[in-house]
Amino acid sequence: MKNQCNPFILFVLKYNMEGRININVSAVDYDKTSKALTHQLSRLEEMVHSQEDFVMTDSEFAFGWHFFVLSVNRTLIEKLTDMMGSDFDKLKGKGIEKKFLTWLTKNIENKSPRFKLAIKEEMESSKFGIF
Repeated sequence: MKNQCNPFILFVLKYNMEGRININVSAVDYDKTSKALTHQLSRLEEMVHSQEDFVMTDSEFAFGWHFFVLSVNRTLIEKLTDMMGSDFDKLKGKGIEKKFLTWLTKNIENKSPRFKLAIKEEMESSKFGIF
C-alpha cells in the first residue's frame, strides 16, 4: 500500500502558504518596533475596512537583537495595492511581497530604531539563512 496525502490537508497547506505573508523581523528594540508595526498595520486595516489581518509572535533575544515573525494576510496587502494604485507599482522591489516590505519599512523607519524585515520563506530557502 502506498502513502497518499489527504487532498484536504494539501488544500489547507497550500491555502496557508498562499494566504499569508510571513515576515522575519529583527530589531534592537522589540517594544518600539512591534508597537510601530502594530500601529501602522492597524491604520492600514482601518483605511481598507479590514480586521485581524495580521499577527505577531513574541520575540526571542539573541546577539543583541530581538527576532520575531509578523504574519500578514495577503488580502490586506491586495487591498493596499488597490488603494495605492500605480503608486504601489512604483515601490522598490520585485513582486507584491517585496513592494509591501518597502512600503512597511518606509512607514515605520522613523518610529523605530534599527530593524530589518525579510520574507521568511526566502530566508529559509537561502544558502545561509541570515541577512
